[in-house]
Amino acid sequence: MLPQTLKTYIETAIIPRYEHFDKAHNLSHVQTVMEESMALCKLYPETNPQMVYTIAAYHDLGLCKERETHHIISGEILMADKQLRNWFTEEEIRIMKEAVEDHRASNKQKPRSIYGCIVAEADRQIDTDITLLRTIQYGLRQAPNASREWHYERFLHHLQEKYAPGGYLKLWIPKSKNATHLRELQAIIADKVALRQRFETLFDEECKDISY
Repeated sequence: MLPQTLKTYIETAIIPRYEHFDKAHNLSHVQTVMEESMALCKLYPETNPQMVYTIAAYHDLGLCKERETHHIISGEILMADKQLRNWFTEEEIRIMKEAVEDHRASNKQKPRSIYGCIVAEADRQIDTDITLLRTIQYGLRQAPNASREWHYERFLHHLQEKYAPGGYLKLWIPKSKNATHLRELQAIIADKVALRQRFETLFDEECKDISY
């Protein structure tokens, strides 16, 4: 059972910060990561649900400064939040900071604790349509004036580099639903005709008010 005071603090002081982030890391994203983290937490009775809830809430706050090291900045924000001392010990806060730092998909090392594994797994959100759309959205944010073909090549490169067999994405919880979803996504990536069709549909929808 989560303390109501902690829930109120997270919901009023932390979650609203995601309103200012890009579409791939907005309120919907953090809420989904929090829900999935709490579901994964049930697989590990030894974990503290309050810590899991808090880690998930803070995991992307570093985007307020920049993307490349946002996981490190997010950990610093969590560590510096004096309000968290109302519910957690210094040791718990250290573990939560490390879990936030370890959540990034491009990290090659396994997270240092089960808490890092949980939030990293929850953050994957491997769903074919959502993953493809988020990849397009990120490209448009980075290069809004680039050509359609440029966006498709970037889209294809990213999917192959991250999600295809041998890609850098690592799953840390075998019982999560991500393993099944990853296989589905890999089948789409391998089918270049189907993948191009999905790109065209999602790209047109995302850019319906932009001329390409």
